[in-house]
Amino acid sequence: MSISVGQPVADFTAQATSDTTVTLSQLRGRQVVIYFYPKDSTPGCTTEGGDFRDHKADFEAANTVILGVSRDGLRAHENFRAKQGFNFELISDKDEALCRQFDVIKLKKLYGKEHLGIERSTFLIDADGNLAREWRKVKVPGHVAEVLDAARELHAQG
Repeated sequence: MSISVGQPVADFTAQATSDTTVTLSQLRGRQVVIYFYPKDSTPGCTTEGGDFRDHKADFEAANTVILGVSRDGLRAHENFRAKQGFNFELISDKDEALCRQFDVIKLKKLYGKEHLGIERSTFLIDADGNLAREWRKVKVPGHVAEVLDAARELHAQG
């Protein structure tokens, strides 16, 4: 199952931090940034999450909700979120349902060994629930600023 720009994103419900359940359809009327990252408490993921944290007010001004997703469990997410002061929710996708919906599980190499893991990717969903933009194979430096620009532009078109 894959999604494409301009198409509706299938509704989903997922467990998240702060003892919350996130349902995409309940966020209609707001734009949603969903960013997938490989693992809690790793350098790139910490930097990326910190960039989103530091720009949360800017995203809110553009009517945009931020959600982070990895395969880590809720306890690891809660620890990561608390330690880094993240001011947005992290979704636990242990069963990889969201990862498969957004097609972010890819064959990766680490120390010469191949394994399946999350390819760092970000998706911007418009206020009507359609995929507006996608970024795959994300490099962390400058990425959040690029996503913020796209969210502002989309909101201005609103």
